[in-house]
Amino acid sequence: MDRTERFYKIELLLRGRGCVSFDTLQQELDVSPATLKRDLQYLRDRLSAPIVYDRFDNGYRFDAEAAGMKGAARQELPGMWFSEKEIHALLTMHQLMAGLDDDGVLSRHLAPMMDKLQGMLGADESEAKELMRRVKVISPARRRVPSRHFELLGSALVQRKRVWLRYFKRSDRSTSEREVSPQRLVNYRNTWYLDAWCHASEGLRRFALDAVQEARALDHKARHVSIKDLESELDAGYGIYGGGQRVKWATLRFNAEAAQWVANEEWHAQQKARWLDDGRYELQVPYGDPTELVMDILRHGETVEVVGDKSLVGIITARTRGAAGLYA
Repeated sequence: MDRTERFYKIELLLRGRGCVSFDTLQQELDVSPATLKRDLQYLRDRLSAPIVYDRFDNGYRFDAEAAGMKGAARQELPGMWFSEKEIHALLTMHQLMAGLDDDGVLSRHLAPMMDKLQGMLGADESEAKELMRRVKVISPARRRVPSRHFELLGSALVQRKRVWLRYFKRSDRSTSEREVSPQRLVNYRNTWYLDAWCHASEGLRRFALDAVQEARALDHKARHVSIKDLESELDAGYGIYGGGQRVKWATLRFNAEAAQWVANEEWHAQQKARWLDDGRYELQVPYGDPTELVMDILRHGETVEVVGDKSLVGIITARTRGAAGLYA
């Protein structure tokens, strides 16, 4: 029985029996007297559990007066327990989230929970800050999202409310106004997106949050779209704009040198891969819009070859010739 289980057991015994002797606690938990003393001390000092020793009954119980109770004992301990390793992991995760959080919106809302976790860990403020400095998140080419938009859209998503947007479309430099039902927030390559049902076009669309110029919450109830339909429509193809089109499969063959890195990468959840006899690595990925796939293929330069897809080969050929022309 680990410490977390022992805490639960102590709580149940004190709540169920009212007052429990030290010997009974030790027998029920099957631990040494020293371990039981440490557990009781931890519950009192770190978690502020109102456990007191009753000399009259020769046992331990919850202090009803300290807890502000009038009647019988009730559950006094928090409903959430973590080992020290788990708390360290959560504090580290907090730092990772801070690296993804442009204006500190998520970190601000999670601050009370982080303070409680720090108290459970027993670390002072300087120790906690030192721990968080040991985790570094590097986010190149991150596109920042105004916090007012992130909070409004996140709130509408949770409350299942519609939102009015003024949205800038970079591809044709146009601005449009539309009413949407938020379905999902997505963080992809350091950029936040909103998956939503667009009531103007009557379909699922993906909006880059940094391209939202204005947003306003509406009182109308949002249209519900199942996660299964979201994934089928928007996640079928490669990249952030992989949905909404007929999906094709691209076959990429990486030379033996590049294969050592690519073999450990996930390009798409449904990708297929195999090693070839000559040491090369073949990767097959589904795609609809080729834009992002082309950029990732070009990133590998001469170490990768596209096989069998004439339209994709044509796009890459044109892009490489265009780039070469700049340096001719």
